[in-house]
Amino acid sequence: MFTRHSKSGFVRPLSYPALFFALVGFCLSLTPSLMPRAWFVQGALSGTCAAAGYGGGVLLQWVRTYLEIPRLLPAAGRMARCAALTGGAAIAAYFVWQSSSWQNSVRALMQLAPVTTAEPLLLVLTAATVFVLVVAIGRLFGLMVLAFYGKSRRFIPRRLAAVAGTLLAVLVFSTVADGLLFHLALRVVDSSFREADALIDDDTPVPTDPARTGSAASLVNWDELGRQGRHFVTSGPTADEIGAFLRSSAQSPIRVYVGLNSADDAEARASLALAELKRQGAFGRSNLVVIVPTGTGWVDPEATDTLEYLLHGDVAEVAVQYSYLASWLSLMVEPEYGADTARALFREIYAYWRTLPRDRRPRLYLHGLSLGALNSQLSVNLYDVFADPFQGALWSGPPFASATWAYVTANRNPGSPAWLPQFRDGSMIRFANQQTSANRPDRPWSPVRIVFLQYASDPITFFDWRALYREPDWMKGERGPDVSPAFRWYPVVTALQLGFDAMIATTSPMGYGHVYAPQHYIDAWLAVTDPPGWPAGEVERLKARFEKASTGK
Repeated sequence: MFTRHSKSGFVRPLSYPALFFALVGFCLSLTPSLMPRAWFVQGALSGTCAAAGYGGGVLLQWVRTYLEIPRLLPAAGRMARCAALTGGAAIAAYFVWQSSSWQNSVRALMQLAPVTTAEPLLLVLTAATVFVLVVAIGRLFGLMVLAFYGKSRRFIPRRLAAVAGTLLAVLVFSTVADGLLFHLALRVVDSSFREADALIDDDTPVPTDPARTGSAASLVNWDELGRQGRHFVTSGPTADEIGAFLRSSAQSPIRVYVGLNSADDAEARASLALAELKRQGAFGRSNLVVIVPTGTGWVDPEATDTLEYLLHGDVAEVAVQYSYLASWLSLMVEPEYGADTARALFREIYAYWRTLPRDRRPRLYLHGLSLGALNSQLSVNLYDVFADPFQGALWSGPPFASATWAYVTANRNPGSPAWLPQFRDGSMIRFANQQTSANRPDRPWSPVRIVFLQYASDPITFFDWRALYREPDWMKGERGPDVSPAFRWYPVVTALQLGFDAMIATTSPMGYGHVYAPQHYIDAWLAVTDPPGWPAGEVERLKARFEKASTGK
């Protein structure tokens, strides 16, 4: 089954049949997916897809050998190789040439200027480098299998030794990858970003208003807020700015943030957040929003600023940091990251909120973007709050690992697309995107209003590991308005494309991918909070104000 010969070492010629499958992977990787890709991203993706194709070809060769299927005659083999090399080079050149137009089909939907060239030379060089690195890792794995096989062969039958050697090699590789490359690397990166985040920006002054989080009167130390926390508590509109726009009186929104360095564990941070909310009089406001930030601790200003205008500043918002990692990284390797903090914060605030008289306590809402949306969903069990529920939630860019989102999408009403589902009668859960609002005057809401704001082009939401072997539901039938009609499903390749898309999801223009626009937040918040005094003309004026601020036009 396993043999040692001169061509089984680490350095040996590439397999010609397997190179055919590498070529297929390379070419298909150039087709469009959800996100527009620069040449260096495309090169890394193409090299990875080529290596995956090569690995598949090597596996098929092993199966042919195991089944004792005869090889081609030497002369026929040489002719086949020459034809394959010539034809393959021509096909690859065509796909590289065509790649710029495929990328432009995505860019046009996102209102980006077209690219004139895919930088073919740089793309191919990058792909070749990545291909060699991945194949080298694969050969290292093969050598490990042979080593374990040789040791096991002394004590157990040959075929059993082959199985044992393979399983042992998989165990060692997975242990190293999971324990060292992923979790240890996560902790190292997390620690490094923790130190960087602790540095105070010179242009962010300590608040002098005692009502602000981080001020001298605050229970939260300014030095322990972190960069994202300091930005959150010192930014946002003031009462004067809101009042001037609305031509009426307004209040100063309350913003509370507790950094990862502010306390030793999740429970202590949650308790500190509640104490700071009480200190600032947050429970005297009409609205209270429990926010779960993204993996880096960031709170999207497009979500908070728009809400503060809609509610005339009569709102308190609270967030607790749980990480410094980019959301896509945590989602790929440790999706439960931050759930404990989200649960502790909601549990702490909800327990106190329930003690207040129902007619004199704020309306309670949940919010999260990206990994924050996932952890916000995990923070509450609807069975625990059924007797006294919160009023609603806005979850934007819900990640593919979100259990609630996944259940609702899988059980959507027949005929509604996976990228914009309709769930039952829509009284409790609704979906919205760039073109469809969750406001439906013909259908009343239940006491709890939940809105998922998502774009069809968001790979954080629509990544799917099962795309390795089957076409995702959201690719079937009518496409989302921001998904290229040239996007096609290919086994393995599409999953890798979506994985790379997820890593660059925030590079899209606002209103596409994983970058959510203020005008879409406004519609979503209107559906969730239903604030009075907002006729259509005023809503459009507010949208225009934020669109101008976000585009600079």
